[in-house]
Amino acid sequence: MGAQLRVYKRRIRSVTATKKITKAMEMIAASRVVKAQRKVAASAPYATELTRAVTAVGTGSNTKHALTTQAETVVRSAVLLLTSDRGLAGAFNSNAIKAAEQLTARLEAEGKQVETYIVGRRGVAHYNFRERKVAESWSGFTDEPTYADAKKVAAPLIEAIEKDTADGGVDEIHIVFTEFVSMMTQTAMDDRLLPLSLDEVAKESAPKGEILPLYDFEPSAEDVLDALLPRYVESRVYNALLQSAASKHAATRRAMKSATDNAGDLIETLSRLANAARQAEITQEISEIVGGSAALADATAGSDR
Repeated sequence: MGAQLRVYKRRIRSVTATKKITKAMEMIAASRVVKAQRKVAASAPYATELTRAVTAVGTGSNTKHALTTQAETVVRSAVLLLTSDRGLAGAFNSNAIKAAEQLTARLEAEGKQVETYIVGRRGVAHYNFRERKVAESWSGFTDEPTYADAKKVAAPLIEAIEKDTADGGVDEIHIVFTEFVSMMTQTAMDDRLLPLSLDEVAKESAPKGEILPLYDFEPSAEDVLDALLPRYVESRVYNALLQSAASKHAATRRAMKSATDNAGDLIETLSRLANAARQAEITQEISEIVGGSAALADATAGSDR
């Protein structure tokens, strides 16, 4: 076997092993994205009803609360960025980071100070490499987030929104995550978590002209909002974590399928090159045999004379 043919066969074995790995990762991601989709769907009713309750309290009272009242002058904003712990997901993390950077630039252009909170090792590594300040970060649960993880992430955000800005608090909270639209489409987006825009939320909570019911609040509307604030933030963060997890698995599946297809194409190309090299070796060997036979015949004929 010639040296060139050995190189091609070695590369074919290497690419075949890689193809097996990417195919397995594609199948794993496909199974995980289905589970993540179910969790997103299961969390939707609770989040919808909780938002409806918050809207009812906000529109049915004149209470000023961090959950529903916009500060006259926004001094400091919090931005929560959701990324993943692992890569191999195409542009999933880079799109989310880009959306967060654009949001940060927009807020700073408005004269606001930005406090950044990050979920996921990829986002943390990006900011650390560029020596950018991060208020707090979490990792280790992005593939399969639980409600306990959402509570852990939401706790410092709730504490910050309840504080006065002079004591290090924030006036508003934004969240940047990847929305799961379909298996083929995932969109990085930013959304203002707090304070709520009651007019917009009321339209979503009461579609087709439905009028929200009026309530009496015990002991007071402010106490009700105090109780709803952590639940609302936790549910929104949890839903965003689930959306990001589903989006990441879908992006991984798509990236691994592309890698598997590319590996298959490369194997076909290398196989054709190996066949050509083998044919060239065989042709050369035949030519050498024929040439040697002819030379031997000429030498024999010369000796007979």
